[in-house]
Amino acid sequence: MPQADEIFVVDDDAAVREALTVLLTMEGFDVTCFADGNALVTAVRSHVPACVILDVNIPGPSGLDVLKRLKADACPAAVFAMSGQANIPMAVDAIRNGAIDFFEKPFDAGRIVGCVREAIADAGRHPRVTGHLASHFPGMELLTPRERQVLEQIAGGSSNKEAGRALGISPRTVEVHRARIMEKIGARNAANLVRIVLTEH
Repeated sequence: MPQADEIFVVDDDAAVREALTVLLTMEGFDVTCFADGNALVTAVRSHVPACVILDVNIPGPSGLDVLKRLKADACPAAVFAMSGQANIPMAVDAIRNGAIDFFEKPFDAGRIVGCVREAIADAGRHPRVTGHLASHFPGMELLTPRERQVLEQIAGGSSNKEAGRALGISPRTVEVHRARIMEKIGARNAANLVRIVLTEH
């Protein structure tokens, strides 16, 4: 059974671990930090926190590998992925493999606290994230047929260049479509866009 006020933070950068520890401790959470994924996986087998904040770019098994292991073990903790080098294919991978959201560094302290509180309050009731474009999501009816095609490429994990090649348009045109899609759907950033369109509402 997850501990309601406990958060595990995994990052190889000591400054990031300290910043998150200070932020979350001030909000009343009990924080335990790990510098690599193996230590987290070992700890979670005997003690499940309410939430895990996991850097994707860690030494040893990557954050994505760790996500796959947690998912395979049916770990009930809410997991957030984060990265300083975030891109859409990475966000798609993280969310498909069990992350409920993706934080981009430098992170917004208020957003992290809000997301963590919401995830803990919704424990056990996380919406189902699919491996493909959801059958319905907010703003879907506002998209043009071409925007829908671009979105299907993004949801499949394609980069702008790969999406452009598949659709016969330039990467810059893909970027323009992506900006319009984000505006219509109300996505804060690329990672948030991915989570919205891969989640059944």
